[in-house]
Amino acid sequence: MAGGQGKRMVSRQPKAMHRLAGRPLLSHVLTTARSIAPQVMAVVVGKEGGAVREAFAEEKGLVFVEQHPPRGTGDAVRIALAALPDVELTLVMNGDCPLIAASSVQQLCDTAAQGALAWLVAKTSSPQGLGRIVRDANGNVRAIVEERDADDAQKNIDEINVGVLAAPTALLKRWVAQLTCDNAQQEYYLTDILSMAVHEGVPVEAVSTNEVSARGVNDRAQLADIERIVQQQQAAVLMQQGVTLADPARFDQRGILHCGRDVSIDVGCVFEGDVTLGDGVEIGAYCVLRNVSLADGVRIAPFSHLDGAEVGAHAVIGPYARLRPGAKLAEHTHVGNFVEIKASTLGAGSKANHLSYLGDADIGANVNIGAGTITCNYDGVHKHKTIIGDDAFIGSNTALVAPLTVGQSATIGAGSTLSEDAEACALTFTRTRPIVKKNWSRPVKKRSE
Repeated sequence: MAGGQGKRMVSRQPKAMHRLAGRPLLSHVLTTARSIAPQVMAVVVGKEGGAVREAFAEEKGLVFVEQHPPRGTGDAVRIALAALPDVELTLVMNGDCPLIAASSVQQLCDTAAQGALAWLVAKTSSPQGLGRIVRDANGNVRAIVEERDADDAQKNIDEINVGVLAAPTALLKRWVAQLTCDNAQQEYYLTDILSMAVHEGVPVEAVSTNEVSARGVNDRAQLADIERIVQQQQAAVLMQQGVTLADPARFDQRGILHCGRDVSIDVGCVFEGDVTLGDGVEIGAYCVLRNVSLADGVRIAPFSHLDGAEVGAHAVIGPYARLRPGAKLAEHTHVGNFVEIKASTLGAGSKANHLSYLGDADIGANVNIGAGTITCNYDGVHKHKTIIGDDAFIGSNTALVAPLTVGQSATIGAGSTLSEDAEACALTFTRTRPIVKKNWSRPVKKRSE
């Protein structure tokens, strides 16, 4: 169920689309649901659910159904069941509860397969606003009462409804068809089917989970709390695998992170998309890596930003370096402070250590790029290629106006603006005689009257 408007999120986008660890909330729930290998999954969206449909359009096995107007969870399940085939069991989950464990879902389904209505519950120290589990003197579950409809004694119950259940499909269809909206919210409560099961003598089995797993997202504060829980869980897994985290509380993984042996990650780093770190990689403080592959022994100095880049073994990057999509660096390369590289290759042993922009360039091995060098690759309409041969030396403050080829072992004098190819094994530079104007003064600001 992902049709919640999320009014407390104060947002134009559906609540299920708010991101947790780099993915929409709904994505986490779908991943858990797929752990039981369902035949098909129905996602219930509201009238503003276009963003949900678009975001998950490529996911296989999904059916989208719209609930409009929103008339409660029972109505949402009724609509979803009408769009699903008649399978043996149905699992119901909420799109804003991303921490439910796959093991809990499997236990629910195993229990329902015995002909029972299986309901996920949890004990909590803060049950306010949540449905309470009502048991009889023998401890059997007899009802779920929403807080708005609960009396004082029921409000003191600390066992709550998590909102996840599994049941034989035929029974579930019959029960939701019988629901009424005779309650404070004038909604069709899915929880009312529990009383129907009890009345019919169908076993009702409570499956317990922990308080943390039961947490849902209703506002941005709860989303932030759950974000830290997920990050702590991911950090714990990495450390168990041998990764050194300087401070697990200051670590953010917002995608897939593959780490080799003896990887070290300093504080404040963010990993997005699909990132691979080879053996012995060191990541300095406050770096951002997105869709990046780093080979063994790479060192990333603090405050560097890498996006869509490939870096060869034992390269040194940063501090304050930026590698953009298409940057491919070979082994033992150096890219220093305030250097930006985009859609370019840097050959083995080549260096660009200071204040340079390299775009749409193929740079050979053992090339030295002097401070302040730029490839002028864009003419306002088209991008053009710069090719620099092995062992070339580019002097500081050089502008290479593409398309351009600098030959092998060529040297370009500092301060040159080069718009023609440079010969191999030769010195090329462009200079003008200095112009001196004597008795010249800079403009002076007039004093205000």
